[in-house]
Amino acid sequence: MTGGHDLSFMSLFMQADLIVKSVMAVLALASLVCWTIIIEKLFRLTAMRSQVRRFEKANRSDEGFSDIKGDLPQSIMTAGLAAWRDSDKSESRAERRDRIERAMKLAMTMRLRRAEIGLPFLATIGSAAPFIGLFGTVWGIMNSFSAIAESQDTSLAVVAPGIAEALFATAIGLVAAIPAVMAYNKFSVDLGRIAYRTNAVIADVGNRLSRDPVSRVRAEAAE
Repeated sequence: MTGGHDLSFMSLFMQADLIVKSVMAVLALASLVCWTIIIEKLFRLTAMRSQVRRFEKANRSDEGFSDIKGDLPQSIMTAGLAAWRDSDKSESRAERRDRIERAMKLAMTMRLRRAEIGLPFLATIGSAAPFIGLFGTVWGIMNSFSAIAESQDTSLAVVAPGIAEALFATAIGLVAAIPAVMAYNKFSVDLGRIAYRTNAVIADVGNRLSRDPVSRVRAEAAE
């Protein structure tokens, strides 16, 4: 309690006018959605990194890809083998390799796009939330000045609650924006690394599949 006014977070919210309350509520909801996306992406990208490690290990091993697990490597290998089985005897090895790699990269891209769902929202909140909070702050300060003009009292006890309510909107905006920006940057980098490592495996697998239509890889993949 300060000067007879309760400056707790809940009190600041309840004392604010409808516009400022709406801004706070929107930002709080946006922050909740952002954290939901962040938690989901942490689990999803951790699983994808594990799949890529197993994919790389399978590519280096002599056992092949018969026991490969995970949506990402399985979809890539399924697409690559489908393109490989449709090989035309008239095409060169380079053409076969290019066609197989395109099929695998398309499958990879589709999987990564699914993993990107939600990232645009993080980027939007990261850039817009501070300005939304600032709007609530400006509106609240305008109301405070109007109240000061009506009461003709500029004492801190009169000014502080209104200013605190207004600044609280900016604080909520920053609370929503900062994790969203940090998470968006991290997840974007993680997806880029996953794509880079997966492309390296795709290039190696494409080279192996294009060598010979009756190569050892075919026997492995058919299992």
